[in-house]
Amino acid sequence: MQTHRAIAMKFHNFASLTLFAALFWVVPAKAENLQHVQQLMSTRECQSCDLSRAGLVFSNLSAVDLSQANLSLANLNQANLSGSNLANTDLSGAVLVRANLSGADLSGANLAGADLREAYLYGANLEGANLDGAILQGAIGLPEELIGAQQFYSWGIAEFQRGNFSGAIDYYNQALTKEPDFSAVYLARSLARYRLGDEEGAIADANRAEQLFAAEGNENGRLASVQVAEGIVEAQEALEEANGRGGGGGGFIRFIGGLASMLLRFGL
Repeated sequence: MQTHRAIAMKFHNFASLTLFAALFWVVPAKAENLQHVQQLMSTRECQSCDLSRAGLVFSNLSAVDLSQANLSLANLNQANLSGSNLANTDLSGAVLVRANLSGADLSGANLAGADLREAYLYGANLEGANLDGAILQGAIGLPEELIGAQQFYSWGIAEFQRGNFSGAIDYYNQALTKEPDFSAVYLARSLARYRLGDEEGAIADANRAEQLFAAEGNENGRLASVQVAEGIVEAQEALEEANGRGGGGGGFIRFIGGLASMLLRFGL
């Protein structure tokens, strides 16, 4: 049996941990280093500076020297960083949406998880840069060798979910250029083709996906592909019958919703 002292000690430890947890959430996040921000804007160089979480939206930072600086989680949305020295800079989690990085030296930079959507990257040096988890959709001038089939495929899924089926197919085609036997891409492209009214192409892609999944030993993927091919035929027949009766296409819409869920399940 536990003594009163032991129970009291456990309660004390629990209370201490609870207090620590409460304080952890109450203490505000580390603010940006205003002194280093001021140094950057006045001298246009701030090597090894702490600029994490800095708000630099729309800033003109062309040709600045930020080598080895800490810009993690910084907001550089639409900033002009053309020709800047960002070698070995920590830009992990930074927002660089539509930022101008043309001619910038990003060699050895840590861009893990950075948001580079629609960033301008022509002439940028990305040798040795870490792009793990970076959002690169719509980035302009990004060297093609840095984009893998999986990335193109993920962009295709995003476009499909937005209803941009032609755009999705463009990304799927690029994924297949990189990896011609990417089974999930064929399954995904079949859905996009069907939404564009290309039933024949959709069925052909589903059949190809079935073959590839079977070769991989992926029975779930193979069965999904069979269901897609058969479902396209059945849904089209049901839609034609409903139209003949003057009915709606509710079953068709539900079918497509089911295929979209299947796409996510077997594609990633």
